[in-house]
Amino acid sequence: MAKIPNEVQEFLKGKMAWVATAGPSGMPNATPKGSVKIIDDEHIVFADLFSKKTRENLRANPKVAVTVVDMTTYKGYQIKGSAKILESGLLFEQVAGEIKKAPMKLPPLQYVVQITVEAVYDQSVGPEAGKQIV
Repeated sequence: MAKIPNEVQEFLKGKMAWVATAGPSGMPNATPKGSVKIIDDEHIVFADLFSKKTRENLRANPKVAVTVVDMTTYKGYQIKGSAKILESGLLFEQVAGEIKKAPMKLPPLQYVVQITVEAVYDQSVGPEAGKQIV
């Protein structure tokens, strides 16, 4: 387990993230998620409403990468870790409540993905790109 630096925690707030998974055959899948958020120093979470392929991939292979980039500054980070699919419980209910408050009409929450962070990488443009920071 790795601790998410405060700078990265602040950076992620309110940004679109790209979640990458791979199934048993190794075929990659990447999908945007607007619900990625930090839940503590070692975990992030996202709600999944539409991504059947993400769910199938994570059930077969829990390894996941989440990338967030600010296209105005070209600063970014990638978080890698192991995912756990939650279909009930306190965290599920908290995220479901947030989804219900969204300004747009969304379908019911299917599941929540909790990621235990194992590494954080710099994804900013420049000489540090790809460098592991945690």
